[in-house]
Amino acid sequence: MSTGREIRLIEEDDGGWSAIDQELNVASQGETREEALANLDEAVKLTEEAREADTPAPEPDAPWFEG
Repeated sequence: MSTGREIRLIEEDDGGWSAIDQELNVASQGETREEALANLDEAVKLTEEAREADTPAPEPDAPWFEG
């Protein structure tokens, strides 16, 4: 089943992967594509919970992320 989310996957030069949901301004990373996507799912869930609770989510701390 599709979630309808558009995810950008980036293979990093120094190894590992970054996964970005640009619509939600949420990003994560992992050693493998699967790990990066799983971490992104967790980050999206936590961000949505924070937004629903009206608690500010932490700002992205990655040089390649332009939110």
